[in-house]
Amino acid sequence: QGREEGGEGTRGCRALPAGEGRGAAMPLGRALGHHGGTRSRYAGVVCGHSEDAAGALAEALVAPESGVAFDFAVLPLAASGERRVASARRTLPGAALPPPVFPSDLALSSAQWTSQVVGAVSAWVDADSRDPALARDSAAALDAELAWAAHLSLQAAVVPRLGERVAATAHSLLRALGRAQGMSAWVRVPLVADEVIAASSANADAGAALLAKRACDVSGAPGTSLRLAHDPFEAWHELRAMCGHHPRLCVALEVGADLPDGGDAALERWLGEPVRAALISTDAFLTNKHGYPTLSKRHQKLVSTLLQHDVQIVLHGPRRHEPPPAPVVGQQESRAPAHPLAPYLEYVSFLYRRLPAPSECEVAESSYRDFLQSPLQPLMDNLESATYETFERDATKYDVYQQAVETYLREKVPDEQVETADAVVLMMVGAGRGPILSRCLAAADATNRRVRVYAIEKNPNAVVTLQRRAVAEGWGDRVTLIASDMRDAEPPELADCLVSELLGSFGDNELSPECLDGAQRFLKEDGVSIPQEYTSYIAPISASKLHAAVGAMKGSKDDREHYETPYVVKLHSIGVLADTQEAFTFAHPNRPEGGAAAIDNRRYKRFVFEARAQDTPACVHGFAGYFDAKLYGDVHLSIHPPTHTPDMSSWFAIYFPLQHPVHWPAGAALEAHMWRDGDARKVWYEWCVGGPTTTHIHNTQGRSYWVGL
Repeated sequence: QGREEGGEGTRGCRALPAGEGRGAAMPLGRALGHHGGTRSRYAGVVCGHSEDAAGALAEALVAPESGVAFDFAVLPLAASGERRVASARRTLPGAALPPPVFPSDLALSSAQWTSQVVGAVSAWVDADSRDPALARDSAAALDAELAWAAHLSLQAAVVPRLGERVAATAHSLLRALGRAQGMSAWVRVPLVADEVIAASSANADAGAALLAKRACDVSGAPGTSLRLAHDPFEAWHELRAMCGHHPRLCVALEVGADLPDGGDAALERWLGEPVRAALISTDAFLTNKHGYPTLSKRHQKLVSTLLQHDVQIVLHGPRRHEPPPAPVVGQQESRAPAHPLAPYLEYVSFLYRRLPAPSECEVAESSYRDFLQSPLQPLMDNLESATYETFERDATKYDVYQQAVETYLREKVPDEQVETADAVVLMMVGAGRGPILSRCLAAADATNRRVRVYAIEKNPNAVVTLQRRAVAEGWGDRVTLIASDMRDAEPPELADCLVSELLGSFGDNELSPECLDGAQRFLKEDGVSIPQEYTSYIAPISASKLHAAVGAMKGSKDDREHYETPYVVKLHSIGVLADTQEAFTFAHPNRPEGGAAAIDNRRYKRFVFEARAQDTPACVHGFAGYFDAKLYGDVHLSIHPPTHTPDMSSWFAIYFPLQHPVHWPAGAALEAHMWRDGDARKVWYEWCVGGPTTTHIHNTQGRSYWVGL
């Protein structure tokens, strides 16, 4: 049937049966980026109270005539949605037992409970209610229902929305998560508070006035944004902080018809939060001209982004659309009737199929997403063959290097001097197995310039490869190999150009400044360096997944050590909360007045970040670091997001964690400080937040992490 998605017409779109193509409903979530196993529970549906749990589950999971089915169901934990009065008395021996509160665990097999069901705590539960009786009853019910979920070995239980206070709920959740190893709690958090929606609707002047007064009470100043005073994120962050950022405390994000103001920046903070599910209400869907459910452009973008970040989609609410029935073609076997929400699931499946196909570079990088790696120690350690091979797969980097060398050679030797000019002396410091060295020779051939190349390499194993390549590729007398640390090498002549690839994810974090400052003695007075300069950048990020991964690391007596180590990581499940700012810049050759003794590569920078979404609070889990390198002239090599070199994968970003995440209130600026420090033996970074909350200075004096000289 014809459909229109937000005004763009497409023909013949339908959800494919399970196993057919990318949009198969089972599993929707076999998406790029999954490693360490696959996930089959990706699209779920909220079910009401029923004595027949098996029937409710079958209705959701059995593929109907349309060929789509949900992968799991959210079933109420209690048999009834009615409030239960907590009893302070224990049942006496011989007394009649009260009727069971929960349905029988025999209704489903243990495998079904574990893999196909998410439990839902009763909606009336509010352990932090201002009504003492309701708070008492709620606390008892919350404890009992979470204990029942653990008894069933459920993977997750959905917790109702939070109120103004969260301490009692936090207390119960911490106790339940401690007892139930492996079970997660999904806390329902709406994108927009009901009070804000009500105040924004027609004929809501009284409600708006009341909210404005409450906003003033919260902020102490009139005119505060209603969304600021009633942002559900604040209650979630308070709960999460009280629970010590427990790794199994997660978010079930409620997506309704209203989305937050502030554009994409207001939604991006959630990408760094532990969002495990998006509860999409049927009232979020519009109707296209054919009667099918569809989403607004902004909703489409949000759902597509969540799908790309492994967030499970859960549909709920009454059926609000009646699309025309599909035509019957030939004889069809009798199949189960379609679930009432099947048209909405088909649309979600359509959005999944419409996601852009990953590039070869994205496929290669997918297994590294959000995987923490320690930075290299280039002067202390020799790389292994497999590491060299990984780097050498990145043809883009070497293409750019060749372009830079060609640009330099054409500038150094004009066309009219090609026949008479002396050979240009290139010195490759840190030649590795020769990928850039071979590109230097290719640049000379492409420009018809004569060169002599000296290749300096300290790794004796890599030198063997260079010797073999010299013979196999016929380098001849154009290349002279020098097996030495660049700090000790004594080449027979000075160079016109020093070529190196000593950059780290933060530009200078693999000691490129120290290495090149020492190697510049090989240069003639008018000699140049490739790269000529490089600049590092940082930005505050929300990254609960990375922060939890750091916290899970073992093997240190000092709890600070892992939080005071920067990590190389392919950032994925993060929210970038502010635009990047320049950190440190290094230029080469570096010849200050006073000579080599005057070179000081220590740096300090103070940052003041303005949030991308000014009226949106967020949680800062650390800083993302990048670099942009000017190789020569206008030729750049960059992992800085605004100037990222397309399809280059040699470097991932660097992550500077904060031991204690910082709450960033709406409307406030974030002050941060970073140092690059060192002594005669090592170089290290120190960092901290100066406001609105002050943290300790991480890694002072390089106590947890340093790079050895």
